[in-house]
Amino acid sequence: MIKKLILHFWILIFSAGTFINAQTGWQSVSSFGTNPGNLNMYSYAPTGISSAAPLVVAMHGCTQNAVTFAAQSDWDKLADNHKFYVVYPEQKSANNSNTCFNWFQSGDQDRGQGEVLSIKQMVDYMKAHYTIDTTKIFVTGLSAGACMTNVMLACCPDVFSKGAV
Repeated sequence: MIKKLILHFWILIFSAGTFINAQTGWQSVSSFGTNPGNLNMYSYAPTGISSAAPLVVAMHGCTQNAVTFAAQSDWDKLADNHKFYVVYPEQKSANNSNTCFNWFQSGDQDRGQGEVLSIKQMVDYMKAHYTIDTTKIFVTGLSAGACMTNVMLACCPDVFSKGAV
């Protein structure tokens, strides 16, 4: 068991945020819309979902990436236990040198543009490819992800049921 944990640790370290573990249901999704915010999308789909399930959009903090945030937050384990999907938007360093979501930029604070539209398109992608309970779509985040959570709730109240910062 220890050897397996060490191996996974080194794989995660050497992959620098591009690690996708097919056994856990992780996917990198590159074509989820026009993506005007130039974000990466990762999704997690647990096994054993047999009916419409909730969706959680979980956003990392500054200096993090989606893989690190998923590992540190345990959203995947919660999804496995409670049978819901998770989307992890990921900021690119080309957009923000600290990989913070740009919640403070006017171009990323309106529903029809920038990072807000990219994240909404991620939700739309999940709704098109999985059986999502549209009355149970939630958004959460840490640090700049928490601030972006507030922006998403303000810009898309018809999309998200609730949010937590």
